[in-house]
Amino acid sequence: MAKVELKCTENGPILVMVDGKTTAALCRCGGSKNKPYCDGTHSKIGFKAEAKDIQVL
Repeated sequence: MAKVELKCTENGPILVMVDGKTTAALCRCGGSKNKPYCDGTHSKIGFKAEAKDIQVL
């Protein structure tokens, strides 16, 4: 079975990692024009948030 992890990066997107490889970066700031994927807008609008790991059941 694949190991899936979600990691909220500091001031950035949620990284979806499968077996240690990043497979997607999801928008967390709400400003992406390519939702649900990150397009880097967080750095332009000054989005601030803590890094956090999310447990996947």
